Amino acid sequence: MAIVIDGKAVSRDIREELKRDALRLKQEKGVVPGLAVVLIGEDPASRVYIRHKENACAEAGFLSRTIRLPTAATQQVLLALIQSLNNDGQIHGILVQLPLPGHISVDTVMEAIDPRKDVDGFHPTNIGRLFSGNPWHRACTPAGIIELLDRSAIGIEGKEAVIVGRSNIVGKPLALMLLARHATVTICHTRTRNLAEVTRRAELLFAAAGRPEMIRADMIRDGAVVIDVGINRLADGRLVGDVAFEECAAKAAFITPVPGGVGPMTIAMLLKNTLQAAGYRNRTS
Repeated sequence: MAIVIDGKAVSRDIREELKRDALRLKQEKGVVPGLAVVLIGEDPASRVYIRHKENACAEAGFLSRTIRLPTAATQQVLLALIQSLNNDGQIHGILVQLPLPGHISVDTVMEAIDPRKDVDGFHPTNIGRLFSGNPWHRACTPAGIIELLDRSAIGIEGKEAVIVGRSNIVGKPLALMLLARHATVTICHTRTRNLAEVTRRAELLFAAAGRPEMIRADMIRDGAVVIDVGINRLADGRLVGDVAFEECAAKAAFITPVPGGVGPMTIAMLLKNTLQAAGYRNRTS
């Protein structure tokens, strides 16, 4: 039976570390890390996520500023707001909550954020710097996955890693991060032939396709590490991942649950990026 990786516990540890580091930054430099979150419209899932971010900032001693705009707000209004946040010395991290209304270009908005304040890690400059191995900020969910592996003492170097899903938010940046740690990486997607044959090769398997319980036990190798990035709500209200948890847990060596696995790590990494943007550098790094 697999060891279940507790993302909530790991996230708690990281947030306690960040709280201490933020206090040290305030005492030594007089700087309080500041995160601004912009929400357009009333998407219920986004509102819940933002509330979690506000609570996490408060617990860690960060400045948190949430700006809410109506669904009808124009792109010009949003871009002007982003520019004001770029110039605001109290704000070190800017996050525009997705999805955006259809009349607003996501690419234009992402490119308007100062790359050094892009704590989501989505700006083309940060993606390009990730590609070359020197990002200012790494995308939060993939960075959280790497942190989970490291804190669970799961090696990456030399391992065969398979990612199911090629999104710009998870699949692609995760592939770059794994390559930087010397894994051999394969990305699978909707056009991949014989998917199960590919996934069975994986020592490290990452499911990030957004399809409920698509990874079954016969698709993983014995003793694999299975990281479930998916989060799907079924018709009966249950929350499940992209992995059929019970049957895969009987075969894997390590596995993450949904909820409580990768999810809590995303906000922890968001705070870590914000702290770095505020100028904190770990003395041992």
